Amino acid sequence: MLVYQDLLTGDELLSDSFQYKEIQNGMLWEVEGKWVVKGAVDVDIGANPSAEGGEDEGVDDQAVKVVDIVDTFRLQEQPTFDKKQFVTFMKRYIKLLTPKLEGETQEHFKKNIEAATKFLLPKLGDLQFFVGESMHDDGSLVFAYYKDGATDPTFLYFAHSLKEVKC
Repeated sequence: MLVYQDLLTGDELLSDSFQYKEIQNGMLWEVEGKWVVKGAVDVDIGANPSAEGGEDEGVDDQAVKVVDIVDTFRLQEQPTFDKKQFVTFMKRYIKLLTPKLEGETQEHFKKNIEAATKFLLPKLGDLQFFVGESMHDDGSLVFAYYKDGATDPTFLYFAHSLKEVKC
């Protein structure tokens, strides 16, 4: 299994069990999330409470609907950014990430990050912002939004900030 860690913080953000599609000239990965029910377990032990003189005690179900990617990687939701805050974040992010990239990867990042940023700017009002479990200020952002008519969220990752680690 492959896990993708944030190059800046080491937080696990994704794994190869989630299919991704490269968009924006390979700068962003698009991943489909799903709402799932967590914690609800209905166990039928075959007993008939009424026949045995008891009542069905029921179970205090702690069923919760969660988004699989958010739950699996313990992503932490952050307040949304306005345009000015996002541009400020991106400048700092580029400054932190660029020296961690090498050769062609660094050149590709420098050449295409502006277009990826411009792709995200008009979507800011529709995006949810997440960071990794450590909630480190210098970490990469993960974005989620709902495509037209979709009931499950789509996530966007900065491809160059993900480091592949074999487990």
